[in-house]
Amino acid sequence: VQLQASGGGLVQAGGSLRLSCVVSGLTLESYGIAWFRQAPGKEREGLSCTGTDGRTIDYQDSVKGRFASARDNAKNTVYLQMNSLKPEDTAVYYCAVRKYTCSSYRTAMRYWGKGTLVTVSS
Repeated sequence: VQLQASGGGLVQAGGSLRLSCVVSGLTLESYGIAWFRQAPGKEREGLSCTGTDGRTIDYQDSVKGRFASARDNAKNTVYLQMNSLKPEDTAVYYCAVRKYTCSSYRTAMRYWGKGTLVTVSS
């Protein structure tokens, strides 16, 4: 199983980025897929999870209304659209999957991607 996150980079505050996570080695439609991030010196935190029914659960108030996740099972891919980016969004962003359900807990996720770095300049 492999998860490949991409789309990170350097962006100015107020800008947008779209991250992608391509999953191989499993049938994504049977998995909840989540986005996490880890800022320098901080714990990894769950941002959101899109369940097998396509509905997204948001876990962080700090990104509600600015970030949106969507999955494309046909492409085994999940996306994270990030708008109105702020310097405090600077972090390594990870995708992760869990069979059948969603979770905001890092330890509950079964497979992880390597992460993609997002840097937001002020």
